[in-house]
Amino acid sequence: MSEIQEKEKRIVIGITHGDINGINYEILMKALMDQRMIEMFTPVVYGCSKVASYYRKVLNINEFSFNIIKKADQVHHRKANMVNLLEQEVKIDVGLSTPVAGELALLSLEAAVKDLKAGLIDALVTAPINKMNLQSPGFHFPGHTEYLADKFQADSALMLMVTSSLRIGVVTGHIPLKDVASSLSTDLILKKLTILNRSLKFDFGIRRPKIALLGLNPHAGEEGLLGEEENRIILPAIEKAKESGILAFGPFPADGFFGFDEYLKYDGVLAMYHDQGLIPFKVLSYHEGVNFTAGLPYVRTSPAHGTAYELAGKDVASPDSLRQALYLACDIYKTRMQNQELLENAAHFSVQDYGTDT
Repeated sequence: MSEIQEKEKRIVIGITHGDINGINYEILMKALMDQRMIEMFTPVVYGCSKVASYYRKVLNINEFSFNIIKKADQVHHRKANMVNLLEQEVKIDVGLSTPVAGELALLSLEAAVKDLKAGLIDALVTAPINKMNLQSPGFHFPGHTEYLADKFQADSALMLMVTSSLRIGVVTGHIPLKDVASSLSTDLILKKLTILNRSLKFDFGIRRPKIALLGLNPHAGEEGLLGEEENRIILPAIEKAKESGILAFGPFPADGFFGFDEYLKYDGVLAMYHDQGLIPFKVLSYHEGVNFTAGLPYVRTSPAHGTAYELAGKDVASPDSLRQALYLACDIYKTRMQNQELLENAAHFSVQDYGTDT
């Protein structure tokens, strides 16, 4: 098979190296050592060869090495490739947050996004970052989700946490808890609900998804006794969604919804704020959860954990979540390709465009 035929057949997944002082290089190498991964897709890590060599020695990984390239169009389709972003020595401080780690994380992210837009890679998997050391003139966002929405000029994006039994998105993401209630609106909830509905259809292949919405307050407000947001904001969004053909239900009290396995009855769940969705998700995901950014024109996934500085360099980090992120990126990319004609008419996810979704 020629190189051109090989490229036409295989998915090329770009992987950012994230924070070099955390567990990222360990989980990257552990995941890509499995030859079955290379058979599924062509990996392209945007990283530093000297950092990879350092962690190979620290972790005693002798049976694996990256195919070092300068550009993503030089990939070997049967190897784990690395676009080497830096030739000089890199200061590695295992387990610590440093400005250098933030600079290299941004360098990797910018290079991968550029190649994604250029069509050199088909999908993006981002390794964990430290949101503080990444802050700079080139990155002034709370996280990957907001950065990518800006770079891809998406009207709105949805952080969707995915595991085998649960898909849960959050209306408000990386904002202080004290600002959640004032940030909620019927229009915002409807916008996020619409993104979730379309993603469940076109990214996950669910023809008529059922979506549950959680209440903001304890006991979903107890008919106004414990808060009025459910009646004033959330219920109107659910009613408008139903009018446009979206199968939306709720709002449900969050504690009983997860405590009594109600989430198993729905294809997707929409939480009102970050911890309301991510705490039960991480309890249920058993270290195999994936963060997927719904609403973007490109596929992006990430492990559902952080830099794990406390585990760095100890050869104890699990690659399971990264492995699942790679699998999901492939699956969603394939599903989108199968629905290409529909997706071409759905380049921008918005309530106005898709208010009559059925």
